[in-house]
Amino acid sequence: MPEYGQAFALWREAACQGDTDIWHAYTCHPFVKGLQEGTLPPESYLRYLKQDYLFLLHFSRAWALAVVKSETLDEMKFASATVDALVNLEMQHHVDICASYGIEEQTLLETEESAATIAYTRYVLDAGLSGDLLDLLAALAPCIFGYGEIGRRLGKGLSTENPYAEWIETYAGTAYQKVCHEVGLLIDEALIRRVGRDFPLSPRWERLTHRFVTASKLEVDFWGMALQ
Repeated sequence: MPEYGQAFALWREAACQGDTDIWHAYTCHPFVKGLQEGTLPPESYLRYLKQDYLFLLHFSRAWALAVVKSETLDEMKFASATVDALVNLEMQHHVDICASYGIEEQTLLETEESAATIAYTRYVLDAGLSGDLLDLLAALAPCIFGYGEIGRRLGKGLSTENPYAEWIETYAGTAYQKVCHEVGLLIDEALIRRVGRDFPLSPRWERLTHRFVTASKLEVDFWGMALQ
């Protein structure tokens, strides 16, 4: 298990409990297996990229909301830097990949949002609008940490002949893994600042954990949408 902070370790454990291991369903989804083995149908990959482009639009808005919900200058700086990275780097990366498949950016912008995209992005935004920074970060966390964990696992023994090697290398790379560690630290410090060092004992912990698990379920649905 990657070490992305105390909160993530506890949330991840909670998402693994019960009859349905939500975290395994997310990080070991057939879509992910297809990426790893290079057998994912190209049409599924492109459907994912188009919807993920739209997802990132809302993800950027959510991190912009994190600036508003921040209580310290350091929190504001981190959230604003994340917005900049998403809008000017990661979204452009999506545009470049799609361009290699002959899909123009205007086509991405005109893509109709799937039900899974709407459900996931609006859930995250509602978490931030109706709650505080902790609610928002708990809903954002599965995407950040899940992709980090997937990247680490798929990056081991990766073949350069895998058609999805570039995607895997992005999330397995040092830069993205550094982001995961930084977000983990941000979440732990935000929890300590607001509810104390024994934050797992806080009355708020159950609600925050529920947000993390729910967002993880929506990640599963997002992969499933791409395979339909």
